Amino acid sequence: MNLIEKMGLKALHQVDPETAHGLSIKALKMGLVPTPGPVTSPRLKTTLAGMDLPNPVGLAAGFDKNAEVLAPLSQSGFGFIEVGAATPRPQPGNPKPRLFRLTEDRAAINRFGFNNEGMEVIAQRLSQRPKNAVIGLNLGANKDSDDRASDFARVLQHCGAHLDFATVNVSSPNTEKLRDLQGKAALTALLSGAIDMRNTLERKIPVFLKIAPDLTAEELEDIAAVAVETGVDAVITTNTTLSRDGLQSAHKGEAGGLSGAPLFEKSTRILAQLSQMLDGKTPLVGVGGISTAEQAYAKICAGASAVQLYTALVYHGLSLAGDIARGLDDLLARDGFDNASQAVGSKREDWL
Repeated sequence: MNLIEKMGLKALHQVDPETAHGLSIKALKMGLVPTPGPVTSPRLKTTLAGMDLPNPVGLAAGFDKNAEVLAPLSQSGFGFIEVGAATPRPQPGNPKPRLFRLTEDRAAINRFGFNNEGMEVIAQRLSQRPKNAVIGLNLGANKDSDDRASDFARVLQHCGAHLDFATVNVSSPNTEKLRDLQGKAALTALLSGAIDMRNTLERKIPVFLKIAPDLTAEELEDIAAVAVETGVDAVITTNTTLSRDGLQSAHKGEAGGLSGAPLFEKSTRILAQLSQMLDGKTPLVGVGGISTAEQAYAKICAGASAVQLYTALVYHGLSLAGDIARGLDDLLARDGFDNASQAVGSKREDWL
């Protein structure tokens, strides 16, 4: 971090987290955040589900919910960007306060509930996206929808022309009964519907699935089987957790999904287990608790073809993306890998 970024982070931490998040979006719009441009090298160049990435370090959904700052984010060192979640109709989400910093734990708890401006507004912004970036959209369902499964396909149909990939998100803990869609029969029907919709698009973009970390081995086996059966293009592993093990912060008892440092080991074990089950049939994206190049590298060695981060930006600033990508390049060189793809799954057994 440079001095300006350090001062900015310190100021943001003096206000409530959701206000701070809104101010960070405004700062990006105004050009007040350093944007060094893409970080890449021959070792970092990655192919994920047919997409060419300058590096395997992505931004997870939730930061730019409404696709407001696509241009500056695409120049912030990330290899790919995921925005959203988007629902068919706008919705306000859950009552405030709904976002909590757990500073002592380097974590956050949120219970936003898919607050967003809806697919019409988001599609319009995506239509103005920078063309030299890899941008995906997290698909969500309206809380009061009569047919949540069809909501995902509707958003994909409406926004798909402007995307490089789309993610079916059935793993947020903040929409009642949403996680029920992770069951084998429901998930098969849901993903099949989304993929059928994708196949009607002029550009047949990859469809990803984002899963929860709070799954039994049997549930994980079911998800692996569904991923192969439906032909989903990648699985994002994982979303936030309902676990509160070992937390120290005052807000540890707040309801919602926990993200950040405490999720690293749990999500990486799930990643390694799913990697073993899939045995290379479906690529994985590792998410959960990444704040260093070493942790990003650990996810890759556990079986991830790419990684995403978000909560660590709250504590380390947006420059973290480029720092992790450059550090990852050094680690790959240290271990004799010519490309990140060679490291994928190389130490999976350490996490099983």
